[in-house]
Amino acid sequence: MSENAIRFSRTESPQFFRTLNKRVNAYFKENGLKKTGNWQLYLKTAVMFSLLLAPYFLILTLGLPTWANLLLTMLMGVGMAGVGMNVMHDGNHGTYSSRKWINKLMGGSIYLLAGNVYNWQVQHNVLHHTYTNIHEHDEDLEAGRILRFSKHAKWHRFHRFQHYYSVFLYGLLTFNWAITTDFQQMYRYTKRKLAYGKFPNPVLNWSVLVITKLIYLFIWIALPIIIMDIAWWKVVLGFFIMHYVAGVILSVVFQLAHVVDHADMPLPEKDGTMKNSWAIHQLRTTVNFGTRNRIVNWFTGGLNHQVEHHIFPNISHVHYTKISKIVKQTAREFNLPYNEYKTTRKAIISHFRHLRELGKKPSLQLQ
Repeated sequence: MSENAIRFSRTESPQFFRTLNKRVNAYFKENGLKKTGNWQLYLKTAVMFSLLLAPYFLILTLGLPTWANLLLTMLMGVGMAGVGMNVMHDGNHGTYSSRKWINKLMGGSIYLLAGNVYNWQVQHNVLHHTYTNIHEHDEDLEAGRILRFSKHAKWHRFHRFQHYYSVFLYGLLTFNWAITTDFQQMYRYTKRKLAYGKFPNPVLNWSVLVITKLIYLFIWIALPIIIMDIAWWKVVLGFFIMHYVAGVILSVVFQLAHVVDHADMPLPEKDGTMKNSWAIHQLRTTVNFGTRNRIVNWFTGGLNHQVEHHIFPNISHVHYTKISKIVKQTAREFNLPYNEYKTTRKAIISHFRHLRELGKKPSLQLQ
């Protein structure tokens, strides 16, 4: 990751964001609404936690056949993704509730997903939301050498096939959280003194990381082995399947918003200055998809409304469908892009087509 400071343009007219912000604020005031979650989010929270935890208790108590347990672990993976996108995400953005302790509690649900609050808030809230799609600054574009998400990243010969093998690697997202990624990020972020808010005590931070990992492994691996008295490898297999399902869902949803044909991936000037202001940068680097599909809207926690989320991360996702009309209209008035795919299918096609293009040797891309 680059250490060079990024500065967004201050010469570009700020009128767009001022106008948009004024209109969105007026919408909430006129309708007597809070920008945080409501009963719809609370009901969804119950459903998502049920999808994650109910199958776990059924597996521990009913003595079901292996095939049934495997199906339940897949359902748990769906629940993991659902909790992450709908509950944890709003909680760690401070938009789940107007009460800080509730946001902290809901944000802490990431520990049930094998993640870490500090790491996630730095990577997502600080690096991704500030430096969206900027190579060497937005860690969401970093996938080691194996995947090339940016045209500015180094090309390797095996990238020619990444549009084929990428989806198999996507399933490892949360599994990697559990065993390696959090430790690497904790070291890197602590060394750079990065934080979302006040920088935490490093010793306390590392202690929380280690303790929560041990508790996590006990709950999801050791406890089932003890209670069910079955071969350890069956539990590990179920654990892996759960994570793999969640990883595929989360990775694909994330990629459809930023690693697609319509999303820009600009670089700063040599002095670190970006061409656009922050708000307009968000318009150019984020893409909506399937916003008319009620199931996609409900399950993805508004992550298909990335344009609205990136400009207004302080607003709960339950409001995005309504304010999207305001954002789209204002963007049009200022002759600015509003990127969206009408369907999720079109976004998926675009993503893998884009991966194929990024997998070509750079000299061939220019032809």
